[in-house]
Amino acid sequence: MLDFTSALYLGLRHPSDSLESWEALTLGQPSALREPPDAQAVALELARLQGCEAGLLLPSTLHLFWDLFAVLGRGEAIILRDAGTYPIARWGTERAQAMGTPVRTFAHYDAASLARMVESAMRERLKPIVVTDGFCPRCGEAAPVGAYAQLALRAGGRLVLDDTQALGILGERRHPAQPYGTGGGGSLRWHDTFGGHIVTCSSLAKGFGVPVAMIAGERGLIERFRQESETRLHCSPPSAAVIHAARAALETNRSRGDALRRWLLHLVIRLRTRLIDAGLTPSGRLPFPVQTFVSARRNAALLHDRLQDAGIQGLLTTTCRALAAGLTLLITARHRVAEIERTGRVIADAAGGTADRLYPTIEDSWAGYALCPARIR
Repeated sequence: MLDFTSALYLGLRHPSDSLESWEALTLGQPSALREPPDAQAVALELARLQGCEAGLLLPSTLHLFWDLFAVLGRGEAIILRDAGTYPIARWGTERAQAMGTPVRTFAHYDAASLARMVESAMRERLKPIVVTDGFCPRCGEAAPVGAYAQLALRAGGRLVLDDTQALGILGERRHPAQPYGTGGGGSLRWHDTFGGHIVTCSSLAKGFGVPVAMIAGERGLIERFRQESETRLHCSPPSAAVIHAARAALETNRSRGDALRRWLLHLVIRLRTRLIDAGLTPSGRLPFPVQTFVSARRNAALLHDRLQDAGIQGLLTTTCRALAAGLTLLITARHRVAEIERTGRVIADAAGGTADRLYPTIEDSWAGYALCPARIR
């Protein structure tokens, strides 16, 4: 079956024979006692890729967020959480709330809503910890990171960014022909927004294809997290296998990451343009590898069933701002043009539209995208 459900956006798989060997999968010691070999070097390279001073690896974002909000929530702090925050980060804030830190929720990707809450926190003499995802695949939009960072800084607080989706895909120096930017350093690079009050937390399981998490930020905070983390004391550290895979992913990103991102962009825009021509509407403006569509003529369940009948696997999802379900397709750099074309034809036929327009180059495809309807609100 042709699969459009994998989040391995750059197509990195890391088979065992492609990685350096290791003497032991784990040392049998927690990270608090001894860091696994190469863990610190890999974490530092990942931090610098994102524009941060220091970093640490953890087994998962669940481990990371379990600790982070407990550490940051001590003292006169309040957590201000974006309503669209991914569940794992939300669970971390709920733990902090159970420990006594107040938590409030503001409207999804709404800087004005956050500003009102920040003003309220300042009147209460509380320092806000602003929590959000760097990119939301459900609505296809990027967070207003610059505005959030400025609000947190003005109030003497912090911005905690779950950058799992953007890391490895978005980067610096974006422009119309390359909306992803270059380098794959994530949201801070993409927005050109940095600061010692910003913390990025990411799984590498999407763009880089490695099931390991990392936290990055200014050196003092990372050292504080290192000393106060409970999971680093009571849980197993990342295995040698995932650390070697992370190092391999960084090497691939250096050597051919931008080429992979250009190819991925070409595939995404090709499919996106096909479906727009067939009468479907995308949920977001950015041609990110996660694409969700709705049709005025056919419900998403019918389109999904037609794909299934044709041996193509997609997803039924709901967007952040639409009540109806949408058809979601995840594109990776391993997809082929023929697979994109076939999928476009099946959906266009099911939707009662056409998909005959050709876009042979990235630039032409992007120009076609720029003229299409904006987004669902």
